[in-house]
Amino acid sequence: MLNIKILGSGCANCKKLEAVARQATQNLNIQAEFEKITDMGKMMTYDILATPALVINEKVVSSGKIPTVADIQGWISTAQ
Repeated sequence: MLNIKILGSGCANCKKLEAVARQATQNLNIQAEFEKITDMGKMMTYDILATPALVINEKVVSSGKIPTVADIQGWISTAQ
């Protein structure tokens, strides 16, 4: 199963990123486990400079912005 992590403080952008990522998995009809990481110590274990960040199967694919559904679908396709 795909593992998707949203890294951030829980702000509006973090929630928007989660919604877009969930839409991408629904569009692809893929089961995914979503995890929200709000702990700064855990976030720092990933090589990110800004939040919100998106991690798919332990690979940082985006940080500091909200990617499009199409972008996320492409990353999910290559992560499988």
